[in-house]
This record gives sequence, structure tokens and C-alpha cells, in this order.
Amino acid sequence: MSRSSIAALRALIEQRFPDATPLTGGSQTTEQVATGIGALDKILPNGGLPRARLSVWAPHGGATAILRAACHSVVAGGERAGWIDGDNTLAGDFWSQDPGGLYLIRPKSRIHAMRAAEELLRSGGFSLLILAGTEPQGTETVRLTRAAREGGTALVSVGNSASMASLKLASRLLRWRWRRTPFGDPADAVDVTVRVDARAIGVNSHAVFPIPVSHHELRLSLESELADRRGLPR
Repeated sequence: MSRSSIAALRALIEQRFPDATPLTGGSQTTEQVATGIGALDKILPNGGLPRARLSVWAPHGGATAILRAACHSVVAGGERAGWIDGDNTLAGDFWSQDPGGLYLIRPKSRIHAMRAAEELLRSGGFSLLILAGTEPQGTETVRLTRAAREGGTALVSVGNSASMASLKLASRLLRWRWRRTPFGDPADAVDVTVRVDARAIGVNSHAVFPIPVSHHELRLSLESELADRRGLPR
């Protein structure tokens, strides 16, 4: 079989079966998107999130903080990152201090979220795109995977639907470290240790590392153990 025939066959396989393309393997690999967290990048195929591929992150704790750090790392490297907040759960203070090159999209519906993701992926203007709050299903996954391939974007879907994913990740919280009061009681969380598991073709590894805890919301009561009852009937 000639080299041109092999290249054409490889291109056809990559188009028809995205997760049949191995992420490891010498000259066939492309530059990855580093998360900026050394312990995590060390276990990821080729040192980062795969460009032009779909990755799925099962959210069992720490996913938002880690992916936000990855967005910061992309922007620090002079590229663009986007976050589609499908269920409008990101607080304003959580995002407002981010530099230019980082975009937050809040679609009005699930359909708008899918359309926004596809347009941004096909544009080729983003190195990393996070899709959170809504998961692609069926043909939506196929369309987004193809769009990511066309635009060369690393697409990360936060959810449990891992169909056609080239890289599957899951994170969970292990233990907290607290800043204590003069009386020895836990007051504020300082950091939390997270475990991230990564699975791909030829890859099955994990990393354990701490991430700092930031407080973006004002405390709504004088005592941390008291619930905020403003607006409730007396």
C-alpha cells in the first residue's frame, strides 16, 4: 500500500472513528494544551489536553477549579480559552478578575449552548473550550467532535457521557486543610487535596495534588453554622 493510500485511510479512520486515534505515538502526535498544573500534565498523554479532540471530565469534585486553572494557563501562553456555562452556575466574582483572552458564554438554552460550542470550535480561534452544565448527546457529540477537529481546539465536556471521548478524566476530593480559630475550631478552608484519574488508549494513571480554596461569596450570617433566613416567613 502506498504512503498516499495509508494517509488517506488514516484520515478516513480519524474522521469516522475519533476515539480510534491513539493519543500517544511519536510523530503522529500534536502539541497539547497544558493545564499549568505540573502533577496533572505529567500523567496526561503528551503533557496536556489533546487538541482537536474531545475530553470528558466526570465532575466528582475539583473539576471546575482545575479547568479554570487550565484556562488561565492558556491565556498566559498568549492563546484564547472559552467556557460555556450551560446552567449559569458560575458566580460573577468567580470570573470577573480573569484577564483578556478568556471568554465566558452563558447561553439561554441547551440548544444555544450546543450551537455556541460548535461555532466557537469551528472558528479555530480557541485553544481550549470548556462545555459545562449541559452534555452533548448522540449526533451532538459527533458534530462537536468534528468541529473540534476542524478548529484544532481542545474540547472538554464536563459530565459523565464519555461517548467518542479520546481522553476520560475524573476527579474527587480527598482531604481538606483548614485555618482554625483561636479555639481550635475549623474556620476557613485553606486548600483541598484532589485526585485526578486519566484514561486513554495506552494510558491509565492518576495524580494527587493540592489546590487552594478561594472564597467568592460573602458570609450571609454572623455564625457560619447558622442558615440565612432572610426573606423566609417568621
